[in-house]
Amino acid sequence: MSAPQAPVQRADFDQVMVPNYAPAAFIPVRGAGSRVWDQSGRELIDFAGGIAVNVLGHAHPALVGALTEQANKLWHVSNVFTNEPALQLAHKLVDATFAERAFFCNSGAEANEAAFKLARRVAHDRFGPEKHEIIATVNSFHGRTLFTVSVGGQPKYSDGFGPKITGISHVPYNDLEALKAQISDKTCAVVIEPIQGESGVVPADVAYLQGARELCDKHNALLIFDEVQTGVGRTGELFAYMHYGVTPDILSSAKSLGGGFPIGAMLTTEALAKHLTVGTHGTTYGGNPLACAVANAVLDVVNTPEVLAGVKAKHERFKARLEKIGQQYGLFSQVRGVGLLIGCVLTDAWKGKAKDVLNAAEKENLMVLQAGPDVVRFAPSLVVEEADIDEGLDRFERAAAKLTQA
Repeated sequence: MSAPQAPVQRADFDQVMVPNYAPAAFIPVRGAGSRVWDQSGRELIDFAGGIAVNVLGHAHPALVGALTEQANKLWHVSNVFTNEPALQLAHKLVDATFAERAFFCNSGAEANEAAFKLARRVAHDRFGPEKHEIIATVNSFHGRTLFTVSVGGQPKYSDGFGPKITGISHVPYNDLEALKAQISDKTCAVVIEPIQGESGVVPADVAYLQGARELCDKHNALLIFDEVQTGVGRTGELFAYMHYGVTPDILSSAKSLGGGFPIGAMLTTEALAKHLTVGTHGTTYGGNPLACAVANAVLDVVNTPEVLAGVKAKHERFKARLEKIGQQYGLFSQVRGVGLLIGCVLTDAWKGKAKDVLNAAEKENLMVLQAGPDVVRFAPSLVVEEADIDEGLDRFERAAAKLTQA
């Protein structure tokens, strides 16, 4: 028997953790479906989904079963060997997408790192070292490594860490003319989130993505879609590129792919993948049996007509009610997004106060998110029950009423 653990509380965070987060005042300890309980036994409804991660909610039986079964078999063997769950997962992703090859890692940042490195390696091998420039968009978010934070278009995350990686430029999102003016034969890749997540849940226009595809083809550049937040059913299609009908050369996935277990994937074609020869890239834990077993179970549940159609139906249920609440309390000027990635844009009177809305919701036992200071974001489980949607939005309405009457 192991010794009992000493009790911990929120105050311990400030004593033992690096202060790069400012977590809520309560500690969640248990979850089931779209409900979460904290240390005091208080029940909250979860519309945050671990920031678009808990695609099947908390403790989904299929995921618990897959993890438990694999935990009793094999955890880690390194990439000196392959393993069955990784190969099964790769087959599923290849069969379900444009891709012919998969690379597994541990996070969205790592998936993007692999995508950017692959793009530069392909251009280097095919055209020489001059073709290395990457074009990203203003306010984009691609991860926290030095490379991905340099590609991301938010200086607040990349400033203050010494010299940035060069050869990266940023153009306004959804602005095809700006992209056209910036792209050249030195461009190796254009990186776009089909829906900008962190900067406010901003969907791309179809014509913008189509135009980006054409410009990349014209200049022998690769089109990379960062689908870390939009992938694995979040939009009502398995990946958002399917929603738009525009196919990238490279796609990054993470977050929902593991349903809460850390895993990332870079998907691409055979012709591009062959440029990552043995030894050119790697990761110790990437493709480990535990993560891949869970991701296999996630795909088995999510990639079904019932669940994907359900996401679209739930979007309408959320949107109609949120628009009504937004109008009634003068809180939102717009409700936008696709599927179960929804952003509510605060009115001028409430601009900059997304955190206040979060705090008010939490007092009503509801977990929501923000996407920048001006947008309240919802990214619930894709299988959230209608009763939980309605009860959660009732709580949100109570929060809106108290906040606007204060």
